[in-house]
Amino acid sequence: MPVFARSYFCDAEWKVRQDLAAAYHLAALFQWTDLIYTHISANIPGQSDCFLINPFGLHFHEVTPENLIKVSLDGKILSRTCYDINPAGLVIHSALHAERPDISAVVHLHTVTGMAIAALEHGLLPISQHACHFYGKIAFHDYQGIAFNEQEKASLIQDLGDKNIMILRNHGFLTAGSSLAEAFTTMYTLEKAAQVQIAALSMGQSLSIPLPDVCQKVVEETGKKNIKNSTLEWEALKRLLPSPSSVLKMLPAIQGKRPANKFFSKHIESFLA
Repeated sequence: MPVFARSYFCDAEWKVRQDLAAAYHLAALFQWTDLIYTHISANIPGQSDCFLINPFGLHFHEVTPENLIKVSLDGKILSRTCYDINPAGLVIHSALHAERPDISAVVHLHTVTGMAIAALEHGLLPISQHACHFYGKIAFHDYQGIAFNEQEKASLIQDLGDKNIMILRNHGFLTAGSSLAEAFTTMYTLEKAAQVQIAALSMGQSLSIPLPDVCQKVVEETGKKNIKNSTLEWEALKRLLPSPSSVLKMLPAIQGKRPANKFFSKHIESFLA
């Protein structure tokens, strides 16, 4: 079954679709993938009763603006598609989009670093500047099994509270934001902090942990002095992806060496437009 063409979407939805597809490709570039699992979702301006999420069964690098699935908060697929949605992803993402109107995007991953930190009793420690950005801002959710159960939505929301970062114990990381830029760049910094912690713990030495007032100072300075600018970071991240001209120049050579990737060749211009 074909997906909708570009002309079907309004400008606001198309912009979100482009950015969300870029987020999936960046996640693939950073090796944040778990085969066909985990999810990044985003709201569409003016459409508070639905959100966009990846088709279940595709790798992150196969996601395009057109094949992203629009789904209602109660789980009804609104897109013309032959794909389904991962039920666990629907439970987690629909809960946040429905109950937290201040959230526009959610990133949930199963990276090795994220799952390792999620297995520790105290989670992320403030042992690096990156980690100090999150001091006092991380929520925890106890593992209840694979998130198929609709009843888990209530505890997810209760545990998250007014925070935008959550460690799902024995599961992975989750970040949310008022924009996709905020949610994605928060995950980038969180992943970096987790890598630092794992590297530090691997040396078997005593850890140097800043005093609580120093950690809190980092949080306050980050907000007041624009130290972390998610918009600038997001635009810089997107420049890591191929430009339209470079990809189109490469396309004949790529297709000559291997069977054409229908997702890559058919949608690359619209994805990067």
